[in-house]
Amino acid sequence: MSYKFVSLTTYGKVLLVTLNRPDVYNAMHAPMHVELSDVWDGFAANPDLWVAVLTGAGEKAFSAGNELNATAKGGAASRPTTGFAGLTQRFDLEKPVIAAVNGFAMGGGFETALSCDIIIAAQTATFALPEVKVGFMAAASGIQRLSRYIGRVAAQEMMLTGKRISATEALNMGIVNAVTPDKKLIETALSKAQEIASVSPSAVKATKRCLLYTSPSPRDRQKSRMP
Repeated sequence: MSYKFVSLTTYGKVLLVTLNRPDVYNAMHAPMHVELSDVWDGFAANPDLWVAVLTGAGEKAFSAGNELNATAKGGAASRPTTGFAGLTQRFDLEKPVIAAVNGFAMGGGFETALSCDIIIAAQTATFALPEVKVGFMAAASGIQRLSRYIGRVAAQEMMLTGKRISATEALNMGIVNAVTPDKKLIETALSKAQEIASVSPSAVKATKRCLLYTSPSPRDRQKSRMP
């Protein structure tokens, strides 16, 4: 499958996935979700790829989230079963994915980052779940994941107000693993990916499988395809 809205680059055992709609701040619509679902299918099935890094094209945005114009035309209905970005409802991916967040990660873009295993943010990155400001809710796992990661009290303030936080605030709250200068973001993310790729892939898979299975979310356990 050729991709129009996503670009791929390999660095040894690491796959770099770039959301490639910078003209709309990497907002996602149905065709992009389908492409990304196919990307993650291929990544999961390829024995030569052990870790993935996900980032956005351009300097302004990781992803603005859902493309509202496409949703208004019924685009959300054709989203794959694997969820937003082909990732938010993919509960059986045993290989690690690192989000390298450049610029802002809003709504579904933030939810996509939360669906990754590690988040590395550029110093200028910002995060928000602003759905309530436009009459929606963070239904692509943002409610569940954010409240699980940082606790209900802090999470519900973000979700009920739609407030935006900086990379430093996200680090202090435990949302991101590290903050790095903008120009070193991809280098830092790839370095972390190579660090993971240097250890036992079977042990990494087993660890992630255990994490998925012991998740406090009943829905995660139900969706997992573990034997």
